[in-house]
Amino acid sequence: MRVLIVDDEPLARARLAALLGECEGVAVTGSVADGEAALAAIGELQPDLLLLDINMPGLDGAALAARLAGPGRPQVIFCTAYENHALTAFELGAVDYLLKPVRPERLREALQRARQRLAAAPAEPVGYLRGRLRGEQVRIALTEVVCLLAEEKYVVVHHAGGELLVEESLRQLEEAYPTQLVRLHRNCLVPAPRLLGLKTLADGRVLARLAGTGFSPEVSRRNLPALRKLLRTG
Repeated sequence: MRVLIVDDEPLARARLAALLGECEGVAVTGSVADGEAALAAIGELQPDLLLLDINMPGLDGAALAARLAGPGRPQVIFCTAYENHALTAFELGAVDYLLKPVRPERLREALQRARQRLAAAPAEPVGYLRGRLRGEQVRIALTEVVCLLAEEKYVVVHHAGGELLVEESLRQLEEAYPTQLVRLHRNCLVPAPRLLGLKTLADGRVLARLAGTGFSPEVSRRNLPALRKLLRTG
């Protein structure tokens, strides 16, 4: 089970990493200090589980968990020094709620609950795009795709390893993967898990922040309400 630690206190992160190191079947994939960094890490590292603090500067743990709600997103165990957020945590679908200092036996119990929930979760089928690269037929998993841009007669698939040309239109791809791809504007689709947030420029234009890339495509006014709703509800 791949675990990402999210806590603004370096000593707390170090202690959790040490405790996880004593647990079988667990790999710490990363350790970050705030919610925004966690969003970027989730897109890149694809963890199964977050050990998540609640009170953090900027995007706090509760807001992050709300944004991550939905199928295919990592499970959450809250680790906090405060008792008064427990109800909120379970309303957000948290696996467990651990009080600091986290006791090893409670952490193991929570990890076991997370394993059971992950095992019971229906797996979303992996989608593949097929196209041509230097004259050869290849395919790329949607989980590797950064964005899809329409250019003349083709759609260019930008992914971690480069680019791929596909013959399907953006509309055909959107209809084939309605829950996995979201539209930013008439010439651009992105995988939903890549969407981290929106940035409004001084001239009123809105750009999308995507995990795993510095590229920030523009969002059309027509698609802006749907994207804001997606970010609020996960």
